[in-house]
Amino acid sequence: MVMAQSLFMALKQRHKNCCIDVLAPEWSLALIERMPEVRKAIVMPLGHGQFDFKGRKALGKSLIGEGYDESIVLPNSWKSALTPYFANVKKRTGYLGEMRWGLLNNSRKLDKLFLTKTVQRFVALAFEPSHQLPNIPQPRLLIDPTSVAEVAVKFAIADHSSKVLGLCPGAEYGPAKRWPEEHYAAVAKNALAKGWQVYLFGSAKDIPVSAKINELAGGGCEDFAGKTSLTEALDLMSLCDVVVSNDSGLMHVAAALNIKTIALYGSSDPNFTPPLHPDAELISLNLECSPCFERECPLHHLDCLRGITPERVESLIDAA
Repeated sequence: MVMAQSLFMALKQRHKNCCIDVLAPEWSLALIERMPEVRKAIVMPLGHGQFDFKGRKALGKSLIGEGYDESIVLPNSWKSALTPYFANVKKRTGYLGEMRWGLLNNSRKLDKLFLTKTVQRFVALAFEPSHQLPNIPQPRLLIDPTSVAEVAVKFAIADHSSKVLGLCPGAEYGPAKRWPEEHYAAVAKNALAKGWQVYLFGSAKDIPVSAKINELAGGGCEDFAGKTSLTEALDLMSLCDVVVSNDSGLMHVAAALNIKTIALYGSSDPNFTPPLHPDAELISLNLECSPCFERECPLHHLDCLRGITPERVESLIDAA
């Protein structure tokens, strides 16, 4: 969703007065409401992987009255193209994907050798196929000072004088994208010793990991894993001076908040989904076995991440 903002920005650059509505899962509304390019969000009531032909048809028909001129379908699945088809959208744009002839009437063939990054593939859909790809707009999520102040009160964040390090040790995809807990703990302990505050971010699934990191770091971190909504996490993260993150959604959020971001890559490809900030630091050991794109290390050693030392990350934090 953060990378999709680059598409919205490109559309606004090309059509200044266009109105952009976004059909998306409910969880993403916290991000969409911070994107000034979007007029409104429409909640997709169907879960990931749920086909429900009748439900998608009914949703599409409910949108006919909106009179949309164009829909841009970012997922490549056949089912994702059903709703704009039944909404009678005049121009239905997207990549051919699962042979979506008819459902899309402005389908594109994806040239993966030319469009090597996910965000490039999104932004290219704002233009005609023959158009030269422009500079990719950098996502920028808005910060609401009132909302930040309220969340600071809720979580008893009183000290704003010291620097803040944010750590995002989770990765929904799997363990092969997660820097070891002991490495995160070493970085946290070093920052605390230098007078920094350390915030731990993550979902409820990340609670065991963040708790272990805090324990190994001596218990001095503010552990927000599983305790915040996405909106609250976004506001708390805006207080950070530096964020260290695995390749995850929160990594992209940090970059879009204009925070110094240090991104750690193991099984995934830093060239495919990098944080979209010119000053982001990407660390990948580029081992022969990576990127493997596996959820768990198939060689059972995770050298691609274990080999990234805490000292290397700490040097980048100190330079911030």
